[in-house]
Amino acid sequence: MFDQPMRPTSPTIGSDTPTARTAPSRPRVVIVGAGFGGLTAAQHLAGWPVDVTVIDRRNYHLFQPLLYQVATAGLSPAQIAQPIRGILHGAANVRVLMGRVGDVDTRRRMVQVDDREVAYDHLILATGARHSYFGRDEWEKYAPGLKKIDDATEIRRRILTAFELAETEDDPVARRRLLTFIVIGAGPTGVEMAGAIAELARRALARDFRRIDPRSARILLVEAGPRVLAAFPEALSQRALGSLRRLGVEVKLGVPVSAIDADGITLGAERIASATVMSAAGVRASAAAKWLKAEADKAGRVKVQPDLSVPDHPEIFVIGDTALALDPSGKPYPGLAPVAKQQGRYVAELLRARLADAPAPGPFVYRDWGAMATIGRNHAVAHLFSRYMFGGLFAWLLWGVVHVMFLAGFRNRLTVLMDWMWSYVTFQSGARLITGGPRAP
Repeated sequence: MFDQPMRPTSPTIGSDTPTARTAPSRPRVVIVGAGFGGLTAAQHLAGWPVDVTVIDRRNYHLFQPLLYQVATAGLSPAQIAQPIRGILHGAANVRVLMGRVGDVDTRRRMVQVDDREVAYDHLILATGARHSYFGRDEWEKYAPGLKKIDDATEIRRRILTAFELAETEDDPVARRRLLTFIVIGAGPTGVEMAGAIAELARRALARDFRRIDPRSARILLVEAGPRVLAAFPEALSQRALGSLRRLGVEVKLGVPVSAIDADGITLGAERIASATVMSAAGVRASAAAKWLKAEADKAGRVKVQPDLSVPDHPEIFVIGDTALALDPSGKPYPGLAPVAKQQGRYVAELLRARLADAPAPGPFVYRDWGAMATIGRNHAVAHLFSRYMFGGLFAWLLWGVVHVMFLAGFRNRLTVLMDWMWSYVTFQSGARLITGGPRAP
């Protein structure tokens, strides 16, 4: 039923013994990436007569929607991450390898993992995306993005260090630069980040310093487009804008950033001095298209078939942020966690149908339950089922319930809920630790 790959000359996982090379074996499914899509696919293949290998360069699954709360000292990294092996420990047919994938040999059906190779009969690439600087990669060291825990702890270090240095700074101009925080990009991540920094300065840190007033900090949200949360309906966008301004966030729309350096940014003809700049403006896909030598869009996303397979390679699937999948109207699906999860489940069901010689499911269609974004305490916006729009306290509570439910692990759900309740009652944040070295902004 499945073609057996040629034996490689380098060490090969899964086919390095005479028995493994000659005896009939179960189909081998390799999943690269343990994000929302890859992990969902593995969970839905658990217990089926296939040997599943999950490969990730880290040993944990990260709940990215709450990463901004680590960056703004609201939560600790351990509260939004869970060991992959722990999540999949009950799946006897699934094994986990920690390693970095460098290439895919589609002819021999091999995945290069560090100095070894892993053979596959079916391959699922769910390798995610990284932040993009639209061809200005030199900006990254001045304006880090937010895609992994290391990014979040680095941004947290920069934010908290800026307040500490401002406390000892005598020059009012230098102090003003230290207390100016800029977020580039007004999508959900940028809006949530700006609101969280404003709450950190105006509430959690308000009484912690003696020489400075953290409430005087200037928080700017910069967006090249005409409005914040452009993917949301206009009414919710305006509501979010009002909530940001009530929190004290200064929003600048319609002007792109033309330069970023160690001293701040240039916005049109305006120069804004800042020691802490963060980017939430764009993403680029992983190197999957290069590995497969497949057609990709400008963001590096692999153009896939309606069943999420790669053209000319029905045994290879690309899902999540790495895939350019189109909806029935021809528009690309957004790079959201629910999209990746549904794609992971779809591919698992398709493979299960192949194993059972059953009819394959039809083309992938994303079921859109809606989108939400939180702006701050008691402020959020929600657009559900493409029909219902609301904001305020109810949307904020719903946002919290949904995010707690989707966290991996009961312990994480419990500790995050308790931390949020404590912060709500006391106006305090419990993760204000500066780690990663003393380097100044």
